[in-house]
Amino acid sequence: MQRPRSQLLPLLRSPFLGELLAWLYLHPETDYSVTELAEILRVSTSTVSREAGHLAKVGLLIETRRGNLRLLRAATDHRLARPLTELLALTYGPAAVLGDVLRSLDGVEEAYIYGSWAARYAGEPGPPPRDVDVLVVGDVDEDDLADRARVAERRLGREVNAHRVSVDAWRSSGEDPFLGSVRSRPLYTIGDGDEVAAGP
Repeated sequence: MQRPRSQLLPLLRSPFLGELLAWLYLHPETDYSVTELAEILRVSTSTVSREAGHLAKVGLLIETRRGNLRLLRAATDHRLARPLTELLALTYGPAAVLGDVLRSLDGVEEAYIYGSWAARYAGEPGPPPRDVDVLVVGDVDEDDLADRARVAERRLGREVNAHRVSVDAWRSSGEDPFLGSVRSRPLYTIGDGDEVAAGP
């Protein structure tokens, strides 16, 4: 199934291109193999290889070989690196950053991006999101969650609103209007196998 055109950064021909560039430019200290990127971004290795080849030809990615491994990293010395990184942080950055920020937070059972960012990621047209709404499910310390939200804000250059809910509340079929609204719209699952879903 063909994915919708990017609504987060419409000048890109595909959402995947934004995801690939964001992952590499927002993790500039790391070399990733084509296989690793395919797993992270949930696409085929041939898709990663093809796009990476184009980006390397124009100098936006650096390719190196280590044995049979083809390794990729952001070309941080490229003249466009700084403005491109800022643009990617504002658009596809939440997908690349929030998993890192929340990974070591105790008590997280599930985490989602909801609201306008998840809707644009899912292909719904509309204005660029002003902020990022994050729902964390689990027994998480509120202060620790607020601290992580501030870390994410610094990396993404935009407000991050983090909301905590218990596992029981999230999994119940209660009448909480907030959770009902969140469930009714696209959700981007943060963590291993990130994806957009209609709801839990």
